[in-house]
Amino acid sequence: MSQPTHTHTRIRMFNTKDTYPNQSLDNDLCQAVRAGNTVYVRGQVGTDFEGNLVGLGDPRAQAEQAMKNLQQLLKEAGSDLSHIVKTTTYLTDPRFREPVYREVGKWLKGVFPISTGLVVAALGQPEWLMEIDVIAVIPDGWVPPQA
Repeated sequence: MSQPTHTHTRIRMFNTKDTYPNQSLDNDLCQAVRAGNTVYVRGQVGTDFEGNLVGLGDPRAQAEQAMKNLQQLLKEAGSDLSHIVKTTTYLTDPRFREPVYREVGKWLKGVFPISTGLVVAALGQPEWLMEIDVIAVIPDGWVPPQA
């Protein structure tokens, strides 16, 4: 029997028992998946990749950290913020809409993605005030800029 050929690349794989030690979970996940020219990025919050919360009680600061994470994950997938076609933003309070959307708007100026916004009762951890996930499509022939 031959090995299956993967049609996608998993970026920053992890297990939830390591990332959520306060919860009894054991799920294998990843931060992003590139399937062909499409990149799906897991919901990002105000936590850096080492698990440190940035912006306790501050939805704008959490949005800034989430956007930094998105930028890095898209880069690792061979993409960038300009390729985002869809965003979904989750807020735990409707009053957070303006500070979060202003911050996200700074990062996505000139991109014009479609956007869905939801107010939810809670997110995965009580200190998280917002979460954003995105889908990006890399143009055919696009080459990432050299650093």
